[in-house]
Amino acid sequence: MTSTTSNNGFFDKFGGKYVAEIIRRPLDDLEAAFNKYIHDPEFLEELRIIQRDYIGRETPLYFAPTATKLLGGAQIYIKLEGLANTGAHKINNAIGQCLLAKKMGKTRIIAETGAGQHGLATAAACAKLGLECVVYMGEVDVRRQQPNVATMEMYGAKVVPVTSGSRTLKDAVNEAMRDWATNFQNTHYVLGSALGPAPFPDIVRTFQSIIGEEVKRQAAERNIDIAAVVACVGGGSNSIGVFTPFIEDKNVRLIGAEAGGVGPNVGENAARMTGNASREGIVQGYKSRFLIDEDGQSMPTRSISAGLDYMGIGPQLAALGESGRVEFTAILDKEALEAVKFFARNEGILFALESAHAGAAAMKIAKELPKDKALVINMSGRGDKDIFITSPVFRPEKWKEFLKAELVRLENNEDIHDAEIMTRK
Repeated sequence: MTSTTSNNGFFDKFGGKYVAEIIRRPLDDLEAAFNKYIHDPEFLEELRIIQRDYIGRETPLYFAPTATKLLGGAQIYIKLEGLANTGAHKINNAIGQCLLAKKMGKTRIIAETGAGQHGLATAAACAKLGLECVVYMGEVDVRRQQPNVATMEMYGAKVVPVTSGSRTLKDAVNEAMRDWATNFQNTHYVLGSALGPAPFPDIVRTFQSIIGEEVKRQAAERNIDIAAVVACVGGGSNSIGVFTPFIEDKNVRLIGAEAGGVGPNVGENAARMTGNASREGIVQGYKSRFLIDEDGQSMPTRSISAGLDYMGIGPQLAALGESGRVEFTAILDKEALEAVKFFARNEGILFALESAHAGAAAMKIAKELPKDKALVINMSGRGDKDIFITSPVFRPEKWKEFLKAELVRLENNEDIHDAEIMTRK
């Protein structure tokens, strides 16, 4: 079973630092700075205060009574990371890395983003800490995640649409890496998930482990006996964050919910640890399991959730999956949508589409667990951002009417003149 930290950048056979020489220096500098400041009491206290006063930690561990009754079996608890500032777990890592970068003397931050939550969190962290921010985002994701794009720009970030390749998350990562290679003297790359070349998997896991640490402490305070923890898995930052404090506790099942998309065939999903489509490879500076062909070229992925359609998975999760410590399941788009509706109507909680994959997995396995045990769902983010995806599904005709009316209003310049006057004031 893989440990909770890497061995010289590796988790069993996965991980590493497979990069061009020009990237090795900033990675080595980052590793040295991280190892210094993560043990520095002043840095840790500054981070703790920001976590408390700006992020809003700790986030609640909510008992879901209606869901528990309807699903049968285990007691359902939801870790409400959606209540963190910016609406998702991504702020935990963004604040940590931006504060670290500032200590290193960096003045410019770049980031990649898929669903937009990491970009939004990084933009907010940069606004908080006074840093320049550039976010690379696939053109496809820019189109389907406009609310997050608008918010990033409101925070002062420059959002750069990536038009190469599949125009999604993997292409945004590639563009961000190219930028960093050129500008590393004054720039830090805030990688958003627990993947990429070492030391990023260790750094991201460390800043996200606060989720699992809080769950463990909250459960102990309330005598909650946890039988299983479930989280969605794209690259893996929220899942490894909530799983880490439980890895050595074999009595707790750890369950990762991947994007099953619309079916089992290549191009219909983004499942790396379930099914037979993925293979081991070295991509974007690290070794893991990827949806790549025999020539190492990326294969198409699909998911209703922009944050889960990445072709790879973090190396620590790949190792935990192969060892059997983490169980993986593929959740279909329609199952995720059903989970969004179920938790919204029965608990008044709006899951992000990514997090809804974990909710759907919990709905499947709740009956497998005893009624005196707890099943914890990590709600990694809330679903406000998904309105342009969920509304056409849940209320298509009313949504069409709304969009048509908005187009008419904009074409007639209604409200724009008044808004410009207010802005100038």
